[in-house]
Amino acid sequence: MRDQTTGGDPNSVRKVVSVKAPPAVAWRVFTEKMDTWWPLAMYKIGKANAVDAVIEPRVGGRWYERGDDGSTCDWGRVLSWEPPSRLLLTWDINADWQFDPKLNTEIEILFIADGDGTRVELEHRRLDRYGARRDQMRRIFETEGDWGRLLQMFARVAEGAPS
Repeated sequence: MRDQTTGGDPNSVRKVVSVKAPPAVAWRVFTEKMDTWWPLAMYKIGKANAVDAVIEPRVGGRWYERGDDGSTCDWGRVLSWEPPSRLLLTWDINADWQFDPKLNTEIEILFIADGDGTRVELEHRRLDRYGARRDQMRRIFETEGDWGRLLQMFARVAEGAPS
């Protein structure tokens, strides 16, 4: 598992991780088993304790957290669903950590076969949508909240998942 940061665009954050699992396994863990690697106790926006993070498997599907009380709190939507190679989501959580369906920043995740493993490339773009708070949010996604750290957690789970 290797992590890289790439790019210099102030309106995007790019992270790359190599996963010792085939693309189909990496895809499945990322899209169907997010609760096994996403730190739901720390990274949630709902009032209830989060117990799952769900990506509905279709264009137009919701991306949301589910609370222990059955409540849901949207994070975004599925813009492109191309298993097992490409996923495009909106990230509609504003700089105050509230759902805003008009925000529409984008997260593209590519799952690229690389030998007997998968190169996973994540780009969170359109950060200019945060306006005056763009630099603050970019810093969070780059280093403080860190998509790279989340990808490392994902990679560890994917590498232990059955094929």
